[in-house]
Formats: sequence, C-alpha cells, structure tokens
Amino acid sequence: MDLDLLLRKARLSDGRRVVIGIADGRIALIEEEGAPVPPARESLDLANAVVLPGFTDGHLHLDKTLLGLPWRPHDAAPSVRARIEAEKAFRRGECSTLAERGAEKLLELALRHGTTSLRTHVDIDDVTRLDYLAQVLEIRERWRGRVDIQIVAFPQSGILSCPPVADLLEEALRMGADLVGGLDPLGHDGDLHAPLDVVFGLAERHGRGIDIHLHDGGEAGLSEIMEIAHRTKVTGLGGTVTISHAFALADADARAFDAVAGLLREAGVAILSSIPGGDRCPPLLRLREAGVSVFFGSDNVRDCWNPASVVGMADRTMLATYRFGLRTDADIAGLIDHVTRIPHAVTGLGPGTLAPGAPADLLAFDVETVPQIVVERRLPTLVMKGGVRQV
Repeated sequence: MDLDLLLRKARLSDGRRVVIGIADGRIALIEEEGAPVPPARESLDLANAVVLPGFTDGHLHLDKTLLGLPWRPHDAAPSVRARIEAEKAFRRGECSTLAERGAEKLLELALRHGTTSLRTHVDIDDVTRLDYLAQVLEIRERWRGRVDIQIVAFPQSGILSCPPVADLLEEALRMGADLVGGLDPLGHDGDLHAPLDVVFGLAERHGRGIDIHLHDGGEAGLSEIMEIAHRTKVTGLGGTVTISHAFALADADARAFDAVAGLLREAGVAILSSIPGGDRCPPLLRLREAGVSVFFGSDNVRDCWNPASVVGMADRTMLATYRFGLRTDADIAGLIDHVTRIPHAVTGLGPGTLAPGAPADLLAFDVETVPQIVVERRLPTLVMKGGVRQV
C-alpha cells in the first residue's frame, strides 16, 4: 500500500509517539514511531505536536452573523420574542447576501480554530422564507472538502405563530436541509403539542433528524423536554433528536432532574450546550453522570442576538472548565470528547477519533499536553481535511 502522506513525529492524546499514514483522504495507519511503514508520496515532520481529530461545532447560525458588516451596536432585547422581532426588523431593512454579511468569514475563522465540521441552523420564516436556506446550500457546496456542513431548517419565528412556516419547513427538507428544527412550543407558540406534531411528523415522513431550540425555563421547559423525549421513544427516533440549550435543566431540583435525565437517556435524546453565561446552563457533569450525550456549539457569533465572537471549540471547552470548576488534567482533557467523539456519535459529523479508516480530518497543536490546548485556547498549527492541509 502506497500512502499519500506520512505524518512523522506525531503525539497522540495519551502521549504515544506515532507516525500517521494517510491514503485516499482517510487514515490508513497509525504506528509506533520507528515501526516499518509503506512509502509515501509526501512526508511531514510534526516535531512532536499533539494530534487530535478535527473539531465539530454542534450549533451555529451561519445565516445570522454580521461579521462582514460594519460594527452594529448590540441591542439586548428583554425576551426571546422581542429579540426575534428585532432581528426580523433588521432583516427587512438590509439587503446584503449572507456571504457579504460574513457567513464565509465565519467559516474561515471556524476552520482556523480547528472546526472541520459543523451543524448550522437556518431561519425559515415569513421574511426569509427559503432564501437564506438557498444561500446556505450554495455556501455548503463551495465549502465542500473544507468544512462539512449539516443544515437544520429552523422556525425562528415559531410554527403556529407564523402560519407559512409548516409548509416552508417541508419544502426546506425537499431542498436539502438535513434536519427539521423547532422552537419553544409553549413559550413561543403557546401550545405544547401542535408544534411538536409538525416537527415530528416532518421528521418521520422525510426520514430526518430533529434539533429543537428550547429556551423556556421552569416547569414549562421541563414539560417540553419530557414531551420531546416521550415522542422520541414512541416514534423510534432515538439517536436522531437533539434539544439545543435546554435551559430548564438548570432550574430542576434533584428529583425532577433525575427523572428528566433518565428519560433523555432512555429515549436517546442528546443535549447541545453553548456553555452560556448567567445562571441557565444545563449541568454538564450531572448530565454526563446520568448517561446523557452532551456536545458543544458556538450558537450566535456577532449577530443580532449576541455581540461576542467566540468561534473555536477549544475556547468553548475552556468556558466549560471555568463554568464547572474543572481543574485536573484528566477532567480538562475529557472535555475534548464533547467536540469530537460525542458530536460524531450524535450527528455523524467529524471523524470523532483518530483511527485507521477514519476520515483524515485532524489537527496538530504545538503543546506538551491536551489540557494546554484548552486552558491556553491554542490555535492548531495544522488543520487537515480529508488529508489535505487547510491551515
């Protein structure tokens, strides 16, 4: 077997020094340093850099970012509904394309930080209709081979509250959206069941996954989580359903949390968290102990919802160390699972691990150990996608 590329003097996360062979865009072999290996057309000395699989950003909004426009002061609207209306008013007043607004600039930043795959939500409503989706589909094609992009058709204005949306969501799936999204059935649409009837009905008819934004807190939010988990069990959609944010989990007492977490685990529903500030972050450690899959995402980057631009997944894991008081090397290194192995298992994105047969999407870091990547928010010195150097 001839190799396309041989990465010499690489170190794995466990400290082993290896050579990594790549052929046809995949990892062909990982051998201890000094072991005999087949010839390769190219060879690259990594100088003992730590190598990790490419990172997955599990929740982004490529259609919302304003990175390409002049600075826009952030207006902190008091509620989710108010933010939605303020954003729609902004969209009515601007006519730039998503590329001009910064969608591809955001992709460049994400790739530079080691994101080789991501899931983006795209607004489907009475203002954008299917226009943003069409543009993101075009961007996905332009970026094919650099960043894998999974698309959620997202009803940001609700389903019942915005009558055209149900039909538009169905058309979005026909156009190429990978998943159907949802938004706060009670908090936005005022009905626990009818919006979920639409979301789960579309998922079943089209054989797609589900990713629902849940901002509602307290008993309302917990009832929504329980209902989504119950429907997931009944429909057999376990392993394809994600609840993004799930802020109500931060409000639950011990008894309620145990009941909800147990149902999430049994149903196979994952939780996506951007590790937000404030007091509404789902308890990561307790969810892990309960066996619930949790993965990380950026969410909003410099848009009408958030002025911040924290793009890298190493940065996101650093926020988790701070938020949950993680200090040991083992605990910090373990957070890498939430941007590699776990999102791969939940979404199918990214290689998930470094192993023969996996896609050669990998990152090299000039550090001594994995925790250093997180706490120092290091940028990779090498980003490869399908065995081709991107950075």
